[in-house]
Amino acid sequence: MLDAWLRAAAYCRIKPIVAVEKKVRRRRADVVAAVELGTGNGRVESINNKIKVTIKMGYGFRNADNLIGLLMLRCSDSKPQLPERSGKSARRRAA
Repeated sequence: MLDAWLRAAAYCRIKPIVAVEKKVRRRRADVVAAVELGTGNGRVESINNKIKVTIKMGYGFRNADNLIGLLMLRCSDSKPQLPERSGKSARRRAA
């Protein structure tokens, strides 16, 4: 179906349609992957925003590996269990 549309759009005389055809042809793998995975634009924009915010947070990191690790943690669905903290705050919660 995509191939038929690309062929028809390539011979179209409307310049904006020809421009879209060229872009779709150039990014064909990305377009097909987005349709197959069902990833919407909102989800992608959400991840991009998380990355931008995390990079701003990470300006104080000493190396890029720590920043990459934080990016992977924030952009994944993983929610690691944090160890219990000892001290006053833990005792207050228990009471």
